[in-house]
Amino acid sequence: MSAEIVSNKKYRDKQKRKDGFISLFIGFFAFVWIFPILWTVWTSLRPYNEIISYGIFSWPRKLTFDNYVNAVEEMQIVGYLINSAIVTIPSVILTLFFGSLIAFVVTRYKFRFNLTILLLFTAGNMLPIVLTYIPVFWMFIWVGELFGNRNMFYNNYAGLILVHVAFQVGFAAFVLSSYMKTIPKEISESATIDGANVFRHYWNVILPLLRPALAALSVLMTTWIYNEFFWALVLMSDDSKRPITSALRRLQGQYVTDFNLLAAG
Repeated sequence: MSAEIVSNKKYRDKQKRKDGFISLFIGFFAFVWIFPILWTVWTSLRPYNEIISYGIFSWPRKLTFDNYVNAVEEMQIVGYLINSAIVTIPSVILTLFFGSLIAFVVTRYKFRFNLTILLLFTAGNMLPIVLTYIPVFWMFIWVGELFGNRNMFYNNYAGLILVHVAFQVGFAAFVLSSYMKTIPKEISESATIDGANVFRHYWNVILPLLRPALAALSVLMTTWIYNEFFWALVLMSDDSKRPITSALRRLQGQYVTDFNLLAAG
């Protein structure tokens, strides 16, 4: 009996050390993720002269909201934020929708090339993104001229949304397919026996079970798409249509960067 108690105590101690290591690991990455946001907010509340005099990492001596006022009045930042929302929200929704559809098909229906299809979508994320800027740019120009509208995708929100969805859907499908494999197949079999068609099986049975994975992915996708810079620079020539990242780029000069106004944006 005593040997069993000692064994259980050793197991609990080992589990506590394991849980502590995992918590430390997660806490470290949470700090790495959150610290830039906190530093940005901190910097946005400091006067420009203070940053120039004492440096961007010095302890603040005065807090002010003037940077936010200047961002709204001088930069007209509200319009750029609206542009970012117009691009980000549909991109995230469409990416999660098509990614979940792909994951649903390749994990719940067995056919000859289901794994190949998933790998093809995922392969797009392995390609260096810089190699795609010029081909995609000329493809959008060519398609627009083919249909008699040069701005069909170029200098248009639709083109920017299409690019984001195309390059993010592979990662979304990969993550969701991995999560979907943890859902018991008996649930799908029960839905089929109850007479659910393919759409009802996906919409009413599988999709609600994907909510934790969809929530995590939505945070990642929103962060990536909102912060994306180069696609907007390549595909948007009209400054009034560009998202916030392109507008903030103008605050960085050759010799001076307005860090506090940049942080407020």
